[in-house]
Amino acid sequence: MTRVYLPHKLTARYDQVDMTLNAVTDRHLTLGFLAYRAPTELMMPPTENCYHINLTVAGQTYASRSDGSRETTVANERGVVLSPIQYNTVHWRSDAEQLILKVPRSSLETHLSELIGQPVTEVIDFDFGLDLISPAGRSLLNSVKFLADELDRPGGLAEMSLARKELEAFVMTQALHASRHQFTDALLAPAKTVRLGWLAPVIAYMEANADEPLTPQDLARVGCMSVRTLHASFKKLIGESPMSFLRRLRLDRVRAELLHSDSAQVRVTDVAMRWGFLHPSRFAQQYRDRFGEPPSATLRL
Repeated sequence: MTRVYLPHKLTARYDQVDMTLNAVTDRHLTLGFLAYRAPTELMMPPTENCYHINLTVAGQTYASRSDGSRETTVANERGVVLSPIQYNTVHWRSDAEQLILKVPRSSLETHLSELIGQPVTEVIDFDFGLDLISPAGRSLLNSVKFLADELDRPGGLAEMSLARKELEAFVMTQALHASRHQFTDALLAPAKTVRLGWLAPVIAYMEANADEPLTPQDLARVGCMSVRTLHASFKKLIGESPMSFLRRLRLDRVRAELLHSDSAQVRVTDVAMRWGFLHPSRFAQQYRDRFGEPPSATLRL
């Protein structure tokens, strides 16, 4: 726990603890599953450089922090966000299990800055408690569970940098929406839009890098605008979101590759996954909707 997440003091009956910790770490975040299976107390000093988002998926925990805030987390209903500048204490019941996100301050604060189009130069002061029943909380919980399942699956997102980067960005966005903080109003305010000419370099970048793991944050940086302005401008001027536009572009690239491939040597699934389409059935439907035929028919042409 100290190596993967943070220094802490653990108090428990060690002859009762049957701990499980499975975790994966990359540049943007650490995601892990943790269970002690015994009554346990963790006392944690401020991390200073990371946010921890604890999503209880079984049992209960009881959490408090140095500003006096207290919270009971209940399976799939409540979680907590551990601030990097607060002392935190969490009491685990023996039945408690959690999915825990560790996100570096630099990653989350940069991500927020790109969403709202203004600098974030202070700690994001999240509410301690996290409502996992609200629409935003449910979306966060479901996206984290999906990411955990995919990272645990052979051939899943752990081996697909294009899709993994996009999903991790989505998880960070949902975390920022799921709990209130001092930037919430800016995050929810109506987004500004730009003129069509401002989108030209973004579209050109998409066309030149459609096989790369592009995120809305990448595209917003190219256009020198916030992610919300990018999204609002695409919806107003192009009639769809930037990621929907990118998906159509990638479908076109898949079709071009299938038309020039030997059906005896190439599989549709391999081509689709190379262009970021992870779910064969969903991809096949999207392909049919766009081109009026299944991808297998295109490959046989």
